[in-house]
Amino acid sequence: MGNLIDEIGGQLQQLQAQNLLRRRRIVDGPQGPLLNVDGESYLAFCSNDYLGLANHPALIAAARDGLDRFGVGASASALISGHSRVVEELEAALAAFVGMPRALHFSSGYMANMGVIQALVGPGDTLFSDRLNHACLIDGARLSKAEFRVYAHGDMVQLERRLAKNTSSRKLILSDAVFSMDGDIAPLPELVALCERYDAWLLLDDAHGFGVLGPQGRGSLAHFGLASPRVLYMGTLGKAAGVAGAFVAGDATLIEWLMQRARTYVFTTASPPLLASALLATLALLRADDARQRHLRKLIKQLQEGLADLPWHLLPSETAIQALIVKDNKLALDLMQGLREHGIWVPAIRPPTVPKNTARLRISLSAAHTTEQVARLIAALKTLAVKHAG
Repeated sequence: MGNLIDEIGGQLQQLQAQNLLRRRRIVDGPQGPLLNVDGESYLAFCSNDYLGLANHPALIAAARDGLDRFGVGASASALISGHSRVVEELEAALAAFVGMPRALHFSSGYMANMGVIQALVGPGDTLFSDRLNHACLIDGARLSKAEFRVYAHGDMVQLERRLAKNTSSRKLILSDAVFSMDGDIAPLPELVALCERYDAWLLLDDAHGFGVLGPQGRGSLAHFGLASPRVLYMGTLGKAAGVAGAFVAGDATLIEWLMQRARTYVFTTASPPLLASALLATLALLRADDARQRHLRKLIKQLQEGLADLPWHLLPSETAIQALIVKDNKLALDLMQGLREHGIWVPAIRPPTVPKNTARLRISLSAAHTTEQVARLIAALKTLAVKHAG
């Protein structure tokens, strides 16, 4: 036991020496553009609350109503006695919102992807995965025991070559819709076309597109005007939707199979029904108008234009995720600390979350931000550029 603790202690020291040791920050109060972090107030650009709904009065009121109606816990798995009427209503509403026949609610996006992949493929089947996919897709692929083939990020030529040579009876392509650390959008029209051409299926992880892209935030497929029975669509509900959980939508037969065989659905206690009540309020707000998405696009343009002359570059992105690449791990941490001294919180992202030599500041914009707050971030980064880049 002592040797194990000593060994792990040494590995932690190595992470510290490489500027790779992570630290949790304690946040007090609700989520929003202004956060109380470790006892200090900060202007925050670190949240996935892309529409500013996490503290919206309509969601709070709906959650309180759900609390009064259903209590706190679901108490059992959905297939025992945990499937509440309000979750049934939510699944139907989510399916209609993204234009698919049926949806299944999961406790998180990680659980959804892990469960879907292992329910659909196994030994003798083949998975094709974008190199920059989220960890939950990668972990699900490894646990499925299907052949796992990785293609270069967004490289449809390489993917097509591999599909053309493959003889598996089941072929499943895995892709983020919006890549969480770069902010770029996958070439979805090409992915769907390849599925139809080579008798493959697509599991699309739209964690960072649902609520943000497409008319009324209906997601990345709607952004491109796409619809295909070969797509299983996974959207998370703890980011732009402002609450928690996830859903998978698609062909009704496939969704029924997932309900029967996705282990992360079958063998877990259902989510608290009050969350479904809040999420129905989210969908009502999204259906009402596009004002939040329009304001977010305005902020994205403001930030990109304001940072155009920095010595570090933003990756191309039309989404709320704006990655400022600085390459060096220590510089990323120094810039994060420098922004904190300006009263601004932007996270430094380093390997292994991103590839080596691509350390960055991950700037997350929200419709709850004002143009004045984005201007404050731009000014602070320009000040730090003079200090660190000469």
